[in-house]
Amino acid sequence: MDSIKRYMRFVKPYKWQIIGTIIIGIIKFIIPLLIPVLIKYVIDDVINNHGMTADQKTHHLLLVMGGMVVVFVILRPPVEYYRQYFAQWTGNKILYDIRDKLFTHIQKLSFKYYANTRAGEVISRVINDVEQTKNFVITGLMNVWLDGATILIAIVIMLTMNVPLTIVSLIIFPFYGLSVRYFFGNLRKLTRERSQALAEVQGYLHERVQGMPVIKSFAIEDYEQVQFDRENSNFLQKALNHTNWNAKAFAVVNTLTDVAPLLIIGFSGYQVINGSLSLGTMVAFIAYIDRLYNPLRRMVNSSTTITQAIASMDRVFQLFDEKYDIDDSPGAIECRNVKGDIHFDHVSFTYDEKDGPVLKDIDLHIRSGETIALVGMSGGGKSSLVSLIPRFYDVTGGRILLDGTDIRKFRVRSLRDKIGMVLQDNILFSESVKTNILLGKPDATDEEVFAAAKAANAHDFILGLPDGYDTKVGERGVKLSGGQKQRIAIARVFIKNPPLLVLDEATSALDLESEHLIQEALEKLAKDRTTFIVAHRLSTITHADRIVLIEHGRIAEVGSHEELMRLEGNYHKLFQVQQLDH
Repeated sequence: MDSIKRYMRFVKPYKWQIIGTIIIGIIKFIIPLLIPVLIKYVIDDVINNHGMTADQKTHHLLLVMGGMVVVFVILRPPVEYYRQYFAQWTGNKILYDIRDKLFTHIQKLSFKYYANTRAGEVISRVINDVEQTKNFVITGLMNVWLDGATILIAIVIMLTMNVPLTIVSLIIFPFYGLSVRYFFGNLRKLTRERSQALAEVQGYLHERVQGMPVIKSFAIEDYEQVQFDRENSNFLQKALNHTNWNAKAFAVVNTLTDVAPLLIIGFSGYQVINGSLSLGTMVAFIAYIDRLYNPLRRMVNSSTTITQAIASMDRVFQLFDEKYDIDDSPGAIECRNVKGDIHFDHVSFTYDEKDGPVLKDIDLHIRSGETIALVGMSGGGKSSLVSLIPRFYDVTGGRILLDGTDIRKFRVRSLRDKIGMVLQDNILFSESVKTNILLGKPDATDEEVFAAAKAANAHDFILGLPDGYDTKVGERGVKLSGGQKQRIAIARVFIKNPPLLVLDEATSALDLESEHLIQEALEKLAKDRTTFIVAHRLSTITHADRIVLIEHGRIAEVGSHEELMRLEGNYHKLFQVQQLDH
């Protein structure tokens, strides 16, 4: 029930809208309850009234029917409209608030979380599970109360007509309570399992849609079909388990619903035959049985819906409960007036305690405005080291000082705002070129966008695109070449104009023309700011102020290109090998 309490915090701001909707709903449900009373009046007081002439009976009938037309044709439609409108409005507003807060939350989750969680599963919780919780508002907080009120009003009216017959009508009620308690206790667990299986299908599908070029290039469609069938079959099994239990519940509940009218027809028919009950009262009671047991049937259906909604709530709040690996410390300060002096003070780092350390006792001081190149074999820890600067991960030993202050004392967002990153595989969103450049500075003017693109050697190729700066680039920039994507990524760092720069394999895997244009743009970008370059091709970093060779998580050699070449150590060997390959 903890999920319900937490969910009610989102509901609380809309309590008056919910109460208003319930009041309108009660009026809506009371109106049909007039029908059995009308039937009784027409049969007993009009048709079977032997003291009235046919004309008088017709006059009374027209009078009462005219009143009913006013109620049902003029009053009921707006009542029905506003009940539906306010119910959906309130439900959708609550979902908006939850998704809004959930998006804020998932933006704060660490790289470690996303490394271990499929994107499709996160999307499933934010979209499918949050949508399911709306049923708790509309069904649990509105319709159940309306159905309950309808049952109580119907029972009160029935008691005024005939007490013994009302008692017979209610005999089945306890069996309803027992069946709901028995069947719906297990449904929450089955619903949760079903939702998890669906999220796994969605996660698998999301990955495969993104990786469709790999599937096609390796011609493994048949293999992937088998893998998808396995995921899909798991969901099917969970869905059938859920359906099986649900079907049993409704079989019992609907049988009870069908038995109730039989009891009333038999008992009231016996009373009419023996003259202790009027025909009109019998017909009215049979009509009220429908009015009594339909809301009850809906309440049982609601039990299923609410159970499913609560299971979805569990999954939503499970996502909310994911802890932030990286968060602002108490009393964190804004990162302002950055000069760019960085000191890795005996830094160690491990991704997982079960694995060994990736970085070991890194002690390195970088002066403001200096360009540092990090080189070494793949897996040595170069990218891990630069990912610690914007606190994508936190050090597990030692500390990193920025202008003499431990970076953990800064507010995370303000620290990252001072860092520009150009990666090997820069992600572009599927919007326009201009929108992607504006990510660096969302409030920038068109002139600033054009200037940044020119500085990144991107302006000319952008003008050649079908819609220029308004051209949609496709998911992850699929419509652009690797070099074009890189130049747009560089343009958004130019427009951001940060004091710290991280270039992680920014020129690898590009053609020579693109590499030349990008190298030129990067050198312009690195001027007068502290820059870290992670590079595999050593020929691209000979201009760096210092080159740091990292081997097995430790600093092996430090110096300028000329100094390291004179040293004739491992850097010299790597450079010679690459020159020979070239």
